[in-house]
Amino acid sequence: MAEVVVVEDERAAGELVAGSIVSLIRQKPDAVLGLATGSTPLASYRALAARIGAESIDVRGVRGFALDEYVGLPDGHPESYRAVITREVVEPLGLTPELVRVPNGDPATIEHAGADYEAAITAAGGVDLQILGIGRTGHIGFNEPGSSLASLTRVKTLTEPTRVDNARFFDSPEDVPMHCITQGIGTILRARHLVLLAFGDAKAEAVAAAVEGGVSASQPGSAIQLHPHATVIVDEAAASRLANLEYYRHAWANKPAWQGI
Repeated sequence: MAEVVVVEDERAAGELVAGSIVSLIRQKPDAVLGLATGSTPLASYRALAARIGAESIDVRGVRGFALDEYVGLPDGHPESYRAVITREVVEPLGLTPELVRVPNGDPATIEHAGADYEAAITAAGGVDLQILGIGRTGHIGFNEPGSSLASLTRVKTLTEPTRVDNARFFDSPEDVPMHCITQGIGTILRARHLVLLAFGDAKAEAVAAAVEGGVSASQPGSAIQLHPHATVIVDEAAASRLANLEYYRHAWANKPAWQGI
């Protein structure tokens, strides 16, 4: 089962994630990070940037792979995930831009963009730590309900609830692209450590389905149950529908400190 850690708020979650990544980088200066976008991981990136600055951690060799990208947004669009990753991760953390990859959403090369991205991840030796959020529909990355649990990086059609959720980043809901290119569930499961973050009441049902429900393509987040090292970090609201909540609290409270997350 996934390890579930209930924290007070997003800031506390960010500190936990930052600590784990700092430990990874100290052990492996060319660590490979899987980078999620959206509001959920922002506190983790901010905490990590603060640790890097305060402790003068050399991150020039750290590599990164974004989870997904919209298809068809023009170069330089502020809501492309290339722009978001640059703005929220690469620049604040001081990463080497050339070492951080984002799937190519250019329609002209989209037919082989998935295979190209898979090859790049493999050439880098795989992802060491993958940061994940989870959508209201249970999607991880842009793997909407119905996605194969063995899927690799490919083009997907976004559901209307996902487009509505992402509309806040665009001028209007109609501006949200219909298609994306996303790492597949099978791709995500190859990462050596999964860290899934979720906050707020709106995520409670999806978290419960992912952690305690049946493993099913209808609930893409449930694929984390198949992973040998998955950590789920949630606040009280997102944890509110977990049937085994008290056990998760007990296990975390009695976990040896040296194990980390």
